[in-house]
Amino acid sequence: MTDDLVLFTNPMSRGRIARWMLEEAGVDYETRALGYGPDMKSPDYLAINPMGKVPAVKHGNRVVTECAAICAYVADAFPQAGLSPALTDRADYYRWLFFAAGPLEAAVTNKSLEVAVPDEKQGFVGYGNFAAVMNTLAKALSRGPYIAGNRFTAADVYVGAQVLWGLQFGTFEQRPEFEAYAKRLADRPAYKRATEKDDALLAEMKSAS
Repeated sequence: MTDDLVLFTNPMSRGRIARWMLEEAGVDYETRALGYGPDMKSPDYLAINPMGKVPAVKHGNRVVTECAAICAYVADAFPQAGLSPALTDRADYYRWLFFAAGPLEAAVTNKSLEVAVPDEKQGFVGYGNFAAVMNTLAKALSRGPYIAGNRFTAADVYVGAQVLWGLQFGTFEQRPEFEAYAKRLADRPAYKRATEKDDALLAEMKSAS
């Protein structure tokens, strides 16, 4: 697929996940930086993402939003990068990609906002409780170097970004499984390239404001 590829992002957003994924794919793409407020709520951008938030990826006439979907889409759109398992071997890949998009993100967000789910109401939320989510993820990461086994995949971009940020900002517990996984991912050349590009974009946007 050779259609033009555009990343709509802000370096202080989950757009960093989408950039990391594009860097892992090793493809050429254009970056369009959007500021919070009028930029993201402009009619032109709302036509791309009616939620008025970033990231979004436009690939030809196709638009993908939501970081987990972007990771999965890019892996499939550029199979030469080898970022998704064979169709017959995707059980763990799908499981942990969407575990991170559902229970993990909800549990971490609620804890950060000091939203406490009463014990008797835990059946109403998809994650049950924060401890169960942390234990489940730690156990999964103890089984191999990557979330879906011995090979790095797009699921590691999404899960890994949450682990890296969680450890950095104190929303994750400091566990050996998380720390070893984070170090492994932070050493990846694509992660380093993505971080450098977003840090440079952030400095540029601050100097222009």
